Amino acid sequence: MNPIVRTVVLLTLSNVFMTFAWYAHLKTLNQKPWVVAALVSWGIALFEYLLQVPANRVGYTVMTLPQLKILQEVITLSVFVPFVLLYMKQPLKLDYLWAALCILAAVYFVFRK
Repeated sequence: MNPIVRTVVLLTLSNVFMTFAWYAHLKTLNQKPWVVAALVSWGIALFEYLLQVPANRVGYTVMTLPQLKILQEVITLSVFVPFVLLYMKQPLKLDYLWAALCILAAVYFVFRK
């Protein structure tokens, strides 16, 4: 598999776990003590790291570190926005579009030759 495709797939899966580890407890464990939420989040985050570390190692063979970081941020937002809208039931705002355009500009500048 192409290293860039492999990196994108692994980072996307990693970000799904990361997003749930970081934020799902706000909805599902909000009545539990924070230490319970932290332990559950750490358990979920283990799967994130099992995907994220290999993704970064593969990606670093064909991308610079800034390119890898910007790619990760784009993927993070690509996972986070549906999570916020569908799972957390937060409203969509026009400001999210403007923020996304700023991220696209960052992608352009970091990947241009």
